[in-house]
Amino acid sequence: MAVDPTRPFRPVNLAVLTVSDTRTLETDTSGAILADRAKAAGHHLAARVIVRDEVPLIVAQLNAWIDDSAIDCVITTGGTGMTGRDVTPEALDQVKDKDIPGFGELFRWLSFKSIGSSTIQSRACAVLARGTYIFALPGSNGAVKDGWDGILAEQLDSRNRPCNIVELMPRLMEM
Repeated sequence: MAVDPTRPFRPVNLAVLTVSDTRTLETDTSGAILADRAKAAGHHLAARVIVRDEVPLIVAQLNAWIDDSAIDCVITTGGTGMTGRDVTPEALDQVKDKDIPGFGELFRWLSFKSIGSSTIQSRACAVLARGTYIFALPGSNGAVKDGWDGILAEQLDSRNRPCNIVELMPRLMEM
């Protein structure tokens, strides 16, 4: 990361959504990793919730956060695989205005270094929805570390050069 120390750090208001049929706040290690890393980076954790792998439940939670002006970005963990219960990308399709295809591409490239060709099983993705960034990561601890450490920590740092997604936030709703 190329941090420009002359630029001010602008904390981002983040929400973490874990998509799981089995996890609780006590057993949700991947959600905890994301929350801890975000807070350690200086961001505000606005909310952290667990919902079941059901499109209507995921969409309802995403819509609530998208409509909340106190939340700039949502990071989800879980539900990005290929089984029948993995429906996070389908939920994002229902709320998105724009895809951010480079996120999934870069995530799989980074993940390849850790898990090799098994990375093709990930449908990690990102969208923009009514001015809110949504990043969907797999549910494993390694995947959330790869996604945060390799992409999100840099792009959610307003000092990152040559550019970052934080500086785009005031312009996301332009017509």
